[in-house]
Amino acid sequence: MVRELAITLYLFIFSIVFKVCKWIPLQSKVTFVVSFSENNKSLYKEMIRQDFPCRTIFLTTSKMHSTFMKLEHANTLLFELKKPLQFVRSIYHLATSKVVFVDNYYGFLAKSSFKDSVECIQLWHANGAIKKFGLKDPSIIGRSPQALNRFQTVYDRFTKVIVGSEEMATIFKQAFNTPDQNIFRTGIPRTDIFFDESAKERTIKKLFSKYPFFQDKKIVLYAPTYRDNELDHFGLHLQLEMLQERLGNEYILLLKLHPAVRNKVQFPAHLDHFVFDFTEYYSMNDLLFISDLLITDYSSIPFEYSLLNRPMIFYLYDFEEYQQERGLWENYLELLPGPIAYSTEEVCHLINENEFDYKKIKDFSMKWNQYSTGKSSENVLGFVKKLISEKDC
Repeated sequence: MVRELAITLYLFIFSIVFKVCKWIPLQSKVTFVVSFSENNKSLYKEMIRQDFPCRTIFLTTSKMHSTFMKLEHANTLLFELKKPLQFVRSIYHLATSKVVFVDNYYGFLAKSSFKDSVECIQLWHANGAIKKFGLKDPSIIGRSPQALNRFQTVYDRFTKVIVGSEEMATIFKQAFNTPDQNIFRTGIPRTDIFFDESAKERTIKKLFSKYPFFQDKKIVLYAPTYRDNELDHFGLHLQLEMLQERLGNEYILLLKLHPAVRNKVQFPAHLDHFVFDFTEYYSMNDLLFISDLLITDYSSIPFEYSLLNRPMIFYLYDFEEYQQERGLWENYLELLPGPIAYSTEEVCHLINENEFDYKKIKDFSMKWNQYSTGKSSENVLGFVKKLISEKDC
């Protein structure tokens, strides 16, 4: 009840400001609403590469604000009520932009009755999906009719939903109740860099220059997704001491927690040569490029990592509980392109055994990266340029 009242108040304030700003004529500008970095930055880099002159605005969360503030030739605002002036300016840009990109579910869209000519494009932050979301998320069971109506209203705002495969198109149709004509088969911008060998080499060289100790090690990246009940007190269920002992000095472990997790994990001091916390590091892709092996769970990271054709282990220590509470798309276990472990001991065994099915990884990538062939940002920008003439910018 309290939650719904808070949401109602927030949307009431948003609605009033939006309706006032909507009286202002549309302008030839592109506004991004940002919770995650990779897709938005990839598309913006393509705009710069093509010297696309339109004004660009990024409306960000607190976590993303510093990252996007560094971008030249763009305006970045903190889209949160704690900064009232920036919040109002953000709504102004939403109401007056010809093109709006969103990368997540945003409740304010329920009150964003854009003008008919505006394109609101869903540039979802993940390239594929393992856990259920949207209208298929089990957590919406029991929500009020008002809330359910709000969810569908938000999804109905998406004039285009960008996908990298038919598999993801099918999921979006279910999760958002999106018609096929709204599915935009351009590929996912964040995957473009995986096809750019020189960019990958520069990234690897840069990281090894900053962390020379890594260069002679086998790098394991552990990137678990979040659990709803552990956002403030995330517990690391990987036994680090066992991992270090079983793998030896040949390996190091990089940890990258989900952006939603708010606490830092503490490590024993004697493991400081083995475990390195990269949770605050801005780019997941950079870490994927230098990693020899990925350990994850219900995250969407494998969809990108498979483009590198490198091994993955799925550490599902809480599979039954997670499946019941969070919900997974059908045939999840059959979908995985790597072996499953339910304990740290099994993780160690799989790494030391080093028997991975690379054909399965390749097939997985071809299935989920069907339209992502290195030109996704170019494809999306081509559509934007049809909506906004450069002479009007």
